[in-house]
Amino acid sequence: MSDLTICSCEKSLLDMVEAFAARNTENMIYQTSLMSALLSGVYEGETTMADLLKHGDFGLGTFNELDGEMIAFNSNVYQLRSDGSARAASPQQKTPFAVMTWFKPQYRLRIDSLTSRQKLHEIIDAKIPSDNLFCALRIDGRFHHAHTRTVPRQKPPYRAMTDVLDDQPVFRFNGRDGVLVGFRTPQHMQGINVAGYHEHFITDDRQGGGHLLDYQLEQGVLTFGEIHKLMIDLPADSAFLNADLHPDNLDAAIRAVEN
Repeated sequence: MSDLTICSCEKSLLDMVEAFAARNTENMIYQTSLMSALLSGVYEGETTMADLLKHGDFGLGTFNELDGEMIAFNSNVYQLRSDGSARAASPQQKTPFAVMTWFKPQYRLRIDSLTSRQKLHEIIDAKIPSDNLFCALRIDGRFHHAHTRTVPRQKPPYRAMTDVLDDQPVFRFNGRDGVLVGFRTPQHMQGINVAGYHEHFITDDRQGGGHLLDYQLEQGVLTFGEIHKLMIDLPADSAFLNADLHPDNLDAAIRAVEN
């Protein structure tokens, strides 16, 4: 796809609005636990959805017992379940891993033609060229297709996340309006978080969604911005303290479970 076909006219791309707010380097990501802990089977935490909303209005993660994917935006939190459905999360539900921020995008772009996930990522990378910075992104629009998966709820004794991959159901949402919430994490943060792009999707009626494997956007609005600070809240329970947080195959294992 040519760069010039992203929008209805070339000028739309050149006029990307650096708006919403002046660049705010004080934006911060709040994170509970580590991706490497989740990978090794630490599926229970003490952080509630109500706790998360004290640290941001926008984010993603999972729920205790690996019971579905979490997506949050506009201070609303949803549980994306293993049957492809979605529902509002209760304030008391807990998470073993999540990331939140106050979403203050610096860039806005209207997309008016079929655009791939890769091309959208290239647009973001061009505006935030340093891989050493975090980025939060949101897309509101109509998706030609959104290919998702959600790992089903686990029971103790917990298996490592790589061992439950064969059980994950996958879903295709075709021609659906919805919201994408995502983060781009620096490569040097692999294991602490998920290096590269990590995105979740929910339909406009808030009835379906999941962790995104691939998608194409028909039309919509992309908003995003860089983030310079990260705060991590580490658990103190025995499962976390005894977990192997840096296995030899860490990078390959995370790429296997997230892509």
